[in-house]
Amino acid sequence: MSRTSAVKTNAVRLLESAGIVFAVHEYPVDDGRIDARSIAEKLGRTPDEVFKTLVAESPAHEHFVFVIPAAGELDLKKAAQASGSKSIEMIPLKQLFPLTGYVHGGCSPVGMKKLFPTFIDETAQIFDVMFVSGGKIGVNLEIAPDLLCGFIQARYADLTKN
Repeated sequence: MSRTSAVKTNAVRLLESAGIVFAVHEYPVDDGRIDARSIAEKLGRTPDEVFKTLVAESPAHEHFVFVIPAAGELDLKKAAQASGSKSIEMIPLKQLFPLTGYVHGGCSPVGMKKLFPTFIDETAQIFDVMFVSGGKIGVNLEIAPDLLCGFIQARYADLTKN
């Protein structure tokens, strides 16, 4: 993996400036398939290694970020428990860009407008590297889970439905 990339998203710039080792992977988007499972296929990876970034809100209007495998579905009860909230709901899609600075399909856990409390599904720990959005549709980052977790001050948790 390298530290420099021709692709310069906010996420890439932040990781480079911090000296974090990662790699950038670009994938075609002209077929409109930008869901995490399709990205895994395009990258030649399993849906367990490619993670999607979800943003949710508590009844107290606190925002949380959940990074889960492409193959998984966020368990809202587990997410609430991990975040210490009474309950959690996904934010409406129209709120994603104003809140994070990222669009649907290109939401990275790195470089949001604000550092929200972030939780990474505990299954990430079984891999040497994981893949997350690079902050732009068509760009994915390959990074060691512990490096990502430390950089964004995340915690591991059981987040997906069984």
